[in-house]
Amino acid sequence: MLTASLLPVSFLSFLWDRLNVFATVFLGIFMEAVPYLLLGTFASGLVEVFVDREQMSRWVSRRPAAATISGAFMGMVFPVCECGVVPLTRRLFKKGLPLSAGISFLLAAPVLNPIVVLSTASAFGWGEMLFWRFAISLGIAVVVGLIFSFQKDTVQVLRPTLAGEDHQHVHAEPNDPAMEKVRKALLITVDEFFDMGRYLILGAMLAAGLQTFIAQSSLLAIGNGPVLSVLIMLLLAILLSICSTVDSFVALGFTGAFSFGAILSFLVFGPMVDIKSVMMYLQVFKRRAVFYIVVLPFMMSLLAGLIFNYFVK
Repeated sequence: MLTASLLPVSFLSFLWDRLNVFATVFLGIFMEAVPYLLLGTFASGLVEVFVDREQMSRWVSRRPAAATISGAFMGMVFPVCECGVVPLTRRLFKKGLPLSAGISFLLAAPVLNPIVVLSTASAFGWGEMLFWRFAISLGIAVVVGLIFSFQKDTVQVLRPTLAGEDHQHVHAEPNDPAMEKVRKALLITVDEFFDMGRYLILGAMLAAGLQTFIAQSSLLAIGNGPVLSVLIMLLLAILLSICSTVDSFVALGFTGAFSFGAILSFLVFGPMVDIKSVMMYLQVFKRRAVFYIVVLPFMMSLLAGLIFNYFVK
């Protein structure tokens, strides 16, 4: 009480306002992401009990280029955003998915999945923004996957629990009846949800903290010009940490102030890398691998935005 009485009223008011903003932004990010994390962990549970390594080897080629491309197009099948795709990719790695295919799937699925395609079309129409977002995201995912295909030793990329022995507590047996497999899939869903959910909470808190104390108006004020506009929108993609299912409507609000290339780079890079997804990547990959998973899409998204600003639009 004595400490509070010594603080200026204006400072306490400011602190209270910032706390309210932090709580609002945190809950917004968290509640937006939770359903898709739950969907991703449920898909992970189904993969664990219904897919074995032999099936995975039949479905996905071992040739690096073919595996990478097929991994990227797998994103069109699973309706998961950047939160749900991480636990699903982790499970697919355990089932023998090649590293390059897993990387391309991880980066492509948050954009190529049908929910995001429909939301982008709702915001921008069935036109060039949708086409280029789809095409560039697919291209970046494939290129990054191919780069990782040169790494033959997955121990250098994946965390030990993925590169080595599986310590999953719940295991499905081939002769289990269907209902027993579903029960085990739900148990795995719960385990994965709480395992990945804590990192989602930490990432959402970091994103909310940055949004609370870094004024977006300051970023927008310097976001003029063909280069700065792209850089600012890429930084906003990381800072806002918006789910890919709704980011198109946020980007639509920037159309009057930012160039086509800047908005396109925001829509391409945001689903691949933001604060909460990086926190979750660190539970699947080693730090050096996460560095490349962040930097390579950033540089390619920046290049795509600059090309559109200088040569297309």
